[in-house]
Amino acid sequence: MNGKNVRLAIAPIGWTNDDMPDLGKENSFEQCLNEMAAAGYAGTEVGSKYPKDPVVLKKALDQRGLTVCNQWFSSFLASKPYAEVERSFIRQMEFLKAVGASVIGPSEQTGSIQGKPIPILAGKKPIFTDEEWKRITIGMDSLGKIAKDNGFKLCYHHHMGTGIQSIKETERFLDMTNPDYVYLLYDSGHFAFAGEDPVTALKKFVGRVGHVHLKDVRSAARQRAKQEDMSFLDAVRSGVFTVPGDGSIDFPAIFKILDEAGYKGWMVVEAEQDPAVANPLEYALKGRVYIRKQVSI
Repeated sequence: MNGKNVRLAIAPIGWTNDDMPDLGKENSFEQCLNEMAAAGYAGTEVGSKYPKDPVVLKKALDQRGLTVCNQWFSSFLASKPYAEVERSFIRQMEFLKAVGASVIGPSEQTGSIQGKPIPILAGKKPIFTDEEWKRITIGMDSLGKIAKDNGFKLCYHHHMGTGIQSIKETERFLDMTNPDYVYLLYDSGHFAFAGEDPVTALKKFVGRVGHVHLKDVRSAARQRAKQEDMSFLDAVRSGVFTVPGDGSIDFPAIFKILDEAGYKGWMVVEAEQDPAVANPLEYALKGRVYIRKQVSI
């Protein structure tokens, strides 16, 4: 694995949390980009504090040698008219194209509990009906074709608290979608938090992976979240996630699988924590140093 095929980015959620904006409210957009560049990253995903004008954003990125690699997209294919979702998708894709990105990462949010005060590990997440599965996967194929026709990869983000969280659910989603149009955004941390083995998941899905999130999990914090019936956001606030090398996930095995599969694309350190507890620059550097020891990027 080398810098010709794989580039390393970091998500701004470690500086300011989009879902809990009180976490990192003191950290500016400029500080975030400056520290990403200083820590040795080549790219970023899009955060809530980023300028909405793509010209302004791209200028700020170019000044620091950074590139936007992806942005989350909330899809509601199971609960809203397809045409409405498509309009939003195209609008976001056009923004991403204007800032030089070529990946868009949807996650189906129908019924999601990830932002609700509901215990995240108590089996209360949504379970899609057969009809909802059809609407989601047919719709995602359509969005994926639009993405491909515009030089993009649609990389689906499995996520805690949603109807596509487990290995089994992810496998069903991939089996029901067209590999020419729909890729997987593999997230090590979300599989681990869900109680799955992220190495097993990657072995199973590596042929469909189009984008990678490198997120570690602190096992003790996960256990505490389960015992105390924490919501997803409370678990994040309490430190369940961290940068690679600071938790329990076997990242050398993950890097080996990606390398042997000839993965080409972005790997993104995404470790949402309370920045008042986990200094963003310190943890960005910690993750960068660890990854540099494992792979030549």
